[in-house]
Amino acid sequence: MGILSGNPKDEPLHYGEVFSVWTNLITDYSIISGYQTFYNHAGDEDLKKIIEDIIEKCRDEVKQLEKILKTNGIGLPPAAPERPVARMEDIPPGAKFSDPEISAALSVDLAAGLVACSQAMGTSTREDIALMYGQFHAAKALIGAKLLRLNKNKGWLVPPPLHVDYPEK
Repeated sequence: MGILSGNPKDEPLHYGEVFSVWTNLITDYSIISGYQTFYNHAGDEDLKKIIEDIIEKCRDEVKQLEKILKTNGIGLPPAAPERPVARMEDIPPGAKFSDPEISAALSVDLAAGLVACSQAMGTSTREDIALMYGQFHAAKALIGAKLLRLNKNKGWLVPPPLHVDYPEK
């Protein structure tokens, strides 16, 4: 039996896994805080629901990631403060994010999160860490699909140039 062939939770984390978990945790802290601000700016109820879903998924991730770091004696990164709820009407028009801007930012962040989860899965030697990132990846993909549908339905999707004319052979 090799050094890494027992219970995965008894195996040491390698530096890449520590970096992935720590970076994921500080990113989730920032997303929770930042998306609370987006929630205050959003007017569309469907968009607000997706923001709530993302915040809740990040809070679930935070619990798992903090536990891993604490169990392995690794200090936690600093957490951004929670944002208070504000009335959208109290935000000056020139200082307010629009719903399409918020949705685009969410889309970019989800895409980056999918890549980060894939990288963490691919570099993990502990099966429990790889599986955890697989779950995170699936949750992000599901929310991303909902957001894509919302963007299409609301007319917020700005597609790249579409190739519709095919050259004659």
